[in-house]
Amino acid sequence: MSGTGTTSDDDPLQTAVWRLRSRACWADAAALLTPATPAAALQRAALLVERCLYTEQGWQEAEDALRTAEALALTDEERGAAACERGQLAYAATLHTVRDRADEARAALGRAAALIPPGTPGRPLLDFRRGLLAENLAHSPQSAQAAYRRAHAGATAHANTLLLSFTWRHLAGLALREGDLAEARHGFAESLRIREELGYLVGTAPALASLADTEPEPEASRLREEARRLYRLLGGVPTWLAAHLNPPAPDAATA
Repeated sequence: MSGTGTTSDDDPLQTAVWRLRSRACWADAAALLTPATPAAALQRAALLVERCLYTEQGWQEAEDALRTAEALALTDEERGAAACERGQLAYAATLHTVRDRADEARAALGRAAALIPPGTPGRPLLDFRRGLLAENLAHSPQSAQAAYRRAHAGATAHANTLLLSFTWRHLAGLALREGDLAEARHGFAESLRIREELGYLVGTAPALASLADTEPEPEASRLREEARRLYRLLGGVPTWLAAHLNPPAPDAATA
């Protein structure tokens, strides 16, 4: 999903879906979509898969929506997009130690790669997700970097602005691991800028926290406090950010 609904010429339904999604209301956004067409079913499934990654909840709803999308897919690109979402769901389940589905994630993304041709709008997201597997499951930063760079180039070519915020962020994370502070700071700053411009609120706290890791004091503390404020505002989402922010105990208990 690339942030549809963020421009003034989009239809009201997509605008409403985007606003809910960006505020961590994935179930409400999905409820606006009737899975009567391949595109609507896929978008609904993608919303619910994203909810799993950010909240560690809603696994069965995402699985059901994904099965519907797979059943309705007619073309190779539609089947490839559904396979890409299945790979992401399996990746999220493995990452959050719900269940080890790493083999399923690799197989699904491999299937998607065979169905989604290079150069098409759906390919950059697939490349990015293959990078996530390489970085976080295979622990291969070099392979991850190559995949992120392909995704970054593709997102630029197809004007997929939201995806660019993710590729900037993850390339910056690899740069930080390699000790390249200037490159990391630049990438995290670009990611934050894009997310703030798009109004992607649920992704802004992680962007603030990452940028804080590259800044000196007192700017680092200011950025982390702003990240904590957004994290609380969204009810403790994304869940995985809690350990990074180390929020005070009372806030963690009520998140």
